[in-house]
Amino acid sequence: QVRLVESGGGLVQAGDSLRLSCAASGRTLSGYGLGWFRQGPGKEREFVAAISGGGINTLYADVVKGRFTISRDNTKNTGYLQMNSLKPEDTAVYYCAARPRSSIRVGGERTYDYWGQGTQVTVSS
Repeated sequence: QVRLVESGGGLVQAGDSLRLSCAASGRTLSGYGLGWFRQGPGKEREFVAAISGGGINTLYADVVKGRFTISRDNTKNTGYLQMNSLKPEDTAVYYCAARPRSSIRVGGERTYDYWGQGTQVTVSS
């Protein structure tokens, strides 16, 4: 069993930055792909970014490409999402997730077995 806990959300202004963290416990995450998803008000949950088990491969949704950076530190069993140049449309609950294979793909929400409780990010204009 893998437990994931997100942190780092908050209220910021457009153009600001935030770094989200996803701390894992229960198992070593090095063999798991990690993903970040988000769900905005009145919207379905959507893919944001993913990183392979070793951290070599990353994928991003087009709407965040160039602004967000996903990373991980397997020695700390933690994943990160650095968010720069935030926009009001980035407002959402952000979730991290882990899938029991190192490889990743865009989307693939149903392939993730473990999910955190989410952290709220609110971007004011």
